[in-house]
Amino acid sequence: MKFSENWLRTWVDPDMSSEALAHALTMAGIEVESLESVATAFNKVVVAEVLEVTKHPNADRLNVCRVNVGETQPLSIVCGAANVSAGVKVPCALIGANLPGDFAIKQAKVRGVESFGMLCSKKELGLAEASEGLFLLPIDAPPGKPLREFLELDDKLFTLKLTPNRSDCSSIAGIAREVAALTGNTLIPLQIPVQHPSLNEQLPVTVIDTSGCPLYCGRLVRGVNAAAATPEWMLRRLERSGLRGINAVVDITNYVMLEMGQPMHAFDVAKLSGGITVRKARKGESLCLLNEQSVDLDEEVMVIADDAHILALAGIMGGLDSGVGSNTRDVFLESAFFHPDAIAGKARRFGLSTDSSFRFERGVDFAATRLALERATQLLLQICGGSAGVIIEARGDLPKREAIKLRGSRVARVLGITLEAKQIAMLFARLRLEVDSKGGDFLVTPPSFRFDLSIEEDLIEEIARLHGYDNIPAATPHASLTMLPDSELQRPLARIHQTLVARDYQEIISYSFVEEQIERELCGNTEPVRLQNPIASNLAVMRSSLITGLIEALRYNLNRKQSRVRLYEIGACFARLNGRYAHSQRLSGIAYGESQPEQWGVASKPVDFYDVKADVEALYAPYRLNFVTASHPALHPGRSARIERAGNMIGWIGELHPQWQQRYDMPQSGVWFEVEYEDLSRVSVPHTGEIAKFLPARRDLAFLVDDAVAVQTLIEAMKKVPAPYVQEIQVFDVYRGKGLEPGKKSLAFRVLLQDTQKTLTDSEIESSISMLVGVMNEHGAQLRM
Repeated sequence: MKFSENWLRTWVDPDMSSEALAHALTMAGIEVESLESVATAFNKVVVAEVLEVTKHPNADRLNVCRVNVGETQPLSIVCGAANVSAGVKVPCALIGANLPGDFAIKQAKVRGVESFGMLCSKKELGLAEASEGLFLLPIDAPPGKPLREFLELDDKLFTLKLTPNRSDCSSIAGIAREVAALTGNTLIPLQIPVQHPSLNEQLPVTVIDTSGCPLYCGRLVRGVNAAAATPEWMLRRLERSGLRGINAVVDITNYVMLEMGQPMHAFDVAKLSGGITVRKARKGESLCLLNEQSVDLDEEVMVIADDAHILALAGIMGGLDSGVGSNTRDVFLESAFFHPDAIAGKARRFGLSTDSSFRFERGVDFAATRLALERATQLLLQICGGSAGVIIEARGDLPKREAIKLRGSRVARVLGITLEAKQIAMLFARLRLEVDSKGGDFLVTPPSFRFDLSIEEDLIEEIARLHGYDNIPAATPHASLTMLPDSELQRPLARIHQTLVARDYQEIISYSFVEEQIERELCGNTEPVRLQNPIASNLAVMRSSLITGLIEALRYNLNRKQSRVRLYEIGACFARLNGRYAHSQRLSGIAYGESQPEQWGVASKPVDFYDVKADVEALYAPYRLNFVTASHPALHPGRSARIERAGNMIGWIGELHPQWQQRYDMPQSGVWFEVEYEDLSRVSVPHTGEIAKFLPARRDLAFLVDDAVAVQTLIEAMKKVPAPYVQEIQVFDVYRGKGLEPGKKSLAFRVLLQDTQKTLTDSEIESSISMLVGVMNEHGAQLRM
């Protein structure tokens, strides 16, 4: 929001400098992003009237001008501008003037003719980057009046960085209300007389979508002169607010929007067919907007239409075919309240950002909708003439302003200061809030222009703003320090980070929002959690896995010539379970490139399933995991597994599917894993055991089994055998090939046996080994001798 300080001070004029006013607004939550002067510094420049122009006797391209600068005698000034002529009003820099660029004006002789000043262009005054000829002023400009005063060049421009909740400050009226409340100065309200109709005519209006447009006001004005010149004071205020002049009718609607915060639109009646209808668009309809952009519409977009075609995108932008031009004679003025929910996100959908949508999607004052129409009519009749018809109004259910209960004790508790009930009531009165006080409590009804007030904390914030944050003393907190419990049943997060970093992983943080198609393909999630108002079309659903962000980060690094990448992330994932939303924390990682950094001591080898499996086992150490062959949409069918702990599935691991490697243009496949963070963080209390003083006995067993038999199945079977003295069973060799039948493999197991009280005898060892061989035979394994 950009505005002129001079314009604001016609509404409220506090006795403070521009800088002090900017500080007061910023400290009240209305951040002043910038404060700048309208014009660069210069002095002794006045309005001048050229009385006579004669050719210079010694130069073909110069003229000698007699100029009235409001003094007793005209001045003689030499000028070379092509557009100088008798009767024009132009700026004149007098002798002693200092112009931008440290350019001092002195009496000079130009080609033998004395010159007592300089007639100026916009560029010479620092008002434009470039200009052709003199700066021609309005014909009614009074000669001799200082130019800075005539053009209000000592004005300052405020640029506000409004938060989305303060839509009430997107107008001069709203900012003036805020300044009056902050400073206690009197607000000078705008006097808007009711414009009595001189035509007994109305344009029929039908509102079908009453929920999106609960209030629509319109008025027919005939016989206007759209080619009339927009007054200089209005153009000046528009330009200093960042809007350019178009034509008188459009300038008036823009002016009322800036002045009162009510976006308006004017239709050329000659281009309409029948009455006005506010409805949802139909699929297949399209509209060419005022910016000449063509948009395709559907049932989610609200439009303004007549009996034949669509006229405008409601609350966003009008259509080119019904716009007002210099030949327009009859106009229909529109002033409506569109519900924020009906406008939010629609402009971004079409790549638009308009002043109207900015205001409507945040909420405008529906109590001022008709008043804004009266103001626009007043200005239109004054500037363009014409005859106004009767206002037609279509009204539905407007938003209700429910009373909010505020407890005085709650104010003291939140702000840390005690304010009397009279002080609080006075602050609310300055904000124009309806207050009903009972004891120390209040029932506060927000006005129609404050959409941001809905709960008790909102009112407490208003009290703090007006009382002044600087007036709230800083109290030193007093609290007792207690040792927080550190459960042994929880694996510290810091230890998890340390383990991964020690294994060359780097942490990333990615968006929780992902593209719906990728979510379906990578995660197999057919019912993702959708966002009602996504920030972008490719971030429309919530992730059910961290894999998407990891792959995007991996691609980002590969595109920047990083050949070895190891990334991990701890974050929330979201799903829909039994019709309800659920989320869980997960740890996920991806490894790509060489298994070890390039060095002379280790041969180069691409990272594989077993490298990352070792990383996952290191995270869970000393607990053992099972890796069960299973398929996942994102993983290679033959190189993926389900991770289980104590019989419960806790995650996935495997190489990326070749189709994703090809789609993302990866020279080789990466290996990905993901586990439930809750399971990873859960540990049991360590317990002590006696350390054996006697040497262990080792027996190596080799079995011939079918190739389809999983090693883990055999190890688990042997561990279930109540064989005494067996401390450890590990596979140390797998052999397929020469000497074995097709479809067979040889597995070699290392078995360690030990007793804490004695050295084992051969018979005790053989007894335990026999039990292990017996269970292996039951699983179809044949002992090799």
